[in-house]
Amino acid sequence: MSKIHRYCSNDFTVRIAAIDATQVVQEMQMLQNTLPIATVGVGKAMTGALLMAAQLKEKQQVGLLFRGNGSIKSIYAEADFEGNVRAFTPHPQYEPQNYDKGLSVAEALGTGTLSVARHQPFQKQPFHGTVSLVTGEIAEDLAHYLHQSHQIRSVVALGIYLDEYGKCKKAGGVIIEVMPGVDEKIVSAIEANAQIMQPSVSKILMEGGKPFDLVEPFMLGVPFTELDHPYEAKYFCPCNKDRVKGALEILGMAELQDIIDKNQEQEVVCQMCGKPYLITVEEVVELKELLYKNSMH
Repeated sequence: MSKIHRYCSNDFTVRIAAIDATQVVQEMQMLQNTLPIATVGVGKAMTGALLMAAQLKEKQQVGLLFRGNGSIKSIYAEADFEGNVRAFTPHPQYEPQNYDKGLSVAEALGTGTLSVARHQPFQKQPFHGTVSLVTGEIAEDLAHYLHQSHQIRSVVALGIYLDEYGKCKKAGGVIIEVMPGVDEKIVSAIEANAQIMQPSVSKILMEGGKPFDLVEPFMLGVPFTELDHPYEAKYFCPCNKDRVKGALEILGMAELQDIIDKNQEQEVVCQMCGKPYLITVEEVVELKELLYKNSMH
């Protein structure tokens, strides 16, 4: 299973989360039949969301929306403290004309923004923060967001390894966040380790490494300890028929009337988990009447 591991430096000024997210990324790929670039982009966003959520509190959730002017348009991922995660892109089948630039998520996303929403129970409105995409590469943009929105300096390393058929073989990541009041020598040590060692997440995992092995190269010379975190990552989509019907409201009155005129049941498939829902014509009529009533108020 994809257990989420949390650590902190012995002086409590550096906090760390790491995960082998292979299982949940493979499940996402199977459900959404993503091609290589979408698999890497969505897989890294899922992993990043899991790592960020691990540093929240119980029942809290984080949502990441990468929006760009490139072919893949957007990537969305959300995860909560308990390890539930789901993600998607509206263009899972996107393929470039050639792979000269490798599996470049930056190329597919283009220029745009990263919006982050943090949800807390009993809070009506989530905390929202938006920054420009600096590179379009998921890890660097998450580090940029943390620095811009929360003044947290961090190292974010994410890796997805695909086999020759484009299937995910390994996925994982590590996030190291430096808290205010940290000794600058510790920051210098972590930065130097990152530059000298240049740890590759996918390479470490492919060689049989565990989450601890993802953390260790960055923390050489800085004593750290594992914290208790009993949660495992699992792909979980809380979709249900009412939510799907709610999504149909976006179509508007004219489009709903068109469905009614054609007298055809609608199959609506959840983009996150692929679960199909059959919406009857009667249900579409009810929905249109409700929309009409709401528009009169």
